[in-house]
Amino acid sequence: MTLDDLKIGKSGRITKVGGEGALRRHLLDMGLTPHTLVTVRKVAPMGDPIELFLRGYALSIRREDAAKIEIVEETVG
Repeated sequence: MTLDDLKIGKSGRITKVGGEGALRRHLLDMGLTPHTLVTVRKVAPMGDPIELFLRGYALSIRREDAAKIEIVEETVG
């Protein structure tokens, strides 16, 4: 499953960050690293971008970039 498949309010743990070169480095620099718990907070009306909550802050990324991040869905609570 990839991060763009996660529904609003659901959480997942990152297993792999794809992409190449500068894009991959940028995703990792923003805190999207393996073993990080991520929750989808909002999705823009047209579906792009999506707002995530991770490591105590909110982050918006393009759906295209979220599709490069593999996750395992987790139940938080």
